[in-house]
Amino acid sequence: MTGAARTTKAVRYNEFGGIDVLRVDEVPRPVPGAGQVLVQVRAAGINPGEAAIRTGAMAEIFPSTFPSGQGSDLAGVVAEIGPGASRFRVGDEVLGFSEKRSAQAESVLVEAGNLTPKPKQVPWEVAGGLYVAGVTAWGAVHSVHPGRSETVVVAAAAGGVGSLAVQLARRAGATVIGLASRPNHEWLRRHGVIPVAYGDGVADRIEAAAPDGVDAFIDAHGGGYVELALALGVAVERIDTIADFAAAAKYGVRTEPGADARPGAEVLAELAALIAAGELEVPIANIYPLARVRQAYTELERRHTRGKIVLVP
Repeated sequence: MTGAARTTKAVRYNEFGGIDVLRVDEVPRPVPGAGQVLVQVRAAGINPGEAAIRTGAMAEIFPSTFPSGQGSDLAGVVAEIGPGASRFRVGDEVLGFSEKRSAQAESVLVEAGNLTPKPKQVPWEVAGGLYVAGVTAWGAVHSVHPGRSETVVVAAAAGGVGSLAVQLARRAGATVIGLASRPNHEWLRRHGVIPVAYGDGVADRIEAAAPDGVDAFIDAHGGGYVELALALGVAVERIDTIADFAAAAKYGVRTEPGADARPGAEVLAELAALIAAGELEVPIANIYPLARVRQAYTELERRHTRGKIVLVP
């Protein structure tokens, strides 16, 4: 093995802080252990939760040791296989997730059970940015159980999670109202969603769009949407938030799929099959090389992107 092959590049930070603590380091190339696969990463998504972890805002839930890696979403090619990971072969194209916050790198160790084959029809950037947003959207929609003839509101409907949640809720047969900025309204309309602008007067606009009332509410943004859902008369058990855990604790609304929960790789396989069949779209807001990770997170933290931002090593 050559010297170059013994190392790989990975996003790292040595302390909690802002975007400026991020860097790309040369690190030892990982070696797969029992049940593990080494994946040569082709694409890795970035997510708001990772920014919160990096600042230390979630240190009680996700404690960190330094230097810390970053990222969960990934897609790539199997480069090495550890003992007991015979489900895959070297050269297989896969998508999945890292539970070690290490996906934003050229090569990543992944538990074999956290991977699923990548359909040929799914582009790398879509596969690499699917896990967090896709599984979260799937969970939120299953949590509120939208049915035919029901109306569901999704806040941040054009974001990474929201853009998938509106499509999955539509697939369940519900009428979907999407709260988003006006530049995203046409995209929502093309996906069968009723667009409503957020901001002052949003409750009145929702009531005008849903004269028979709102049955369920998915909050993918935080900042008062749980209270808005309650004010609209939505039952507590039909409200799910992925962002406002203080409100969830205060009012008892949902934050997870509950009894519908399934393993992440299984949900990923289901979502990837829908994408391959042309029945689910993952909007890609932008693609950055790994070396521009700071610029990628700068765009992410503006919170005005449609869909996912992805790093490509």
